[in-house]
Amino acid sequence: MNSVADVDLDFLRRSFKIAEKARARGDHPFGAILVYHGEVLLEQGNVVETGRDLTGHAEITLVRVASSSLERAVLTESCLYSSAEPCAMCSGAIYWAGIGRLVYGLSEYRLRRVTGSDERNLTLDVPCRDIFAKGRSRIEVVGPMLEDEAEEVHRGFWESRL
Repeated sequence: MNSVADVDLDFLRRSFKIAEKARARGDHPFGAILVYHGEVLLEQGNVVETGRDLTGHAEITLVRVASSSLERAVLTESCLYSSAEPCAMCSGAIYWAGIGRLVYGLSEYRLRRVTGSDERNLTLDVPCRDIFAKGRSRIEVVGPMLEDEAEEVHRGFWESRL
């Protein structure tokens, strides 16, 4: 089931707003939201810079909080909305937390084109679907979606900080 509803687009656009806030704080422009039956449980922006944590990606930071505070059954029925396709590290965290659905904006492939050779984004060319396919649990993946909108928050960020 890969159905997309207007509510998915709304939550995805909200993840772009969280990415904008992360950028305004001085962090990399990525955002994530965890939604359970239409209710936002958690929102998280990237904290690599402000948190002084090279693993402080929006998705993995959100998953750490979610997995320590929510029941597994809630995670399984939740959807994680991400402004960009989760990297291999974040995909692993999503898998281990048992989150049942992922909707993302900017693909890893297109993100790599946007960031170029910037050493702050050491993109692994591994789609999240490939990582999830290696496991026993199934995660519904929807994306990339709204890539032009998702890319907007990155405009001028990577080039200006080289």
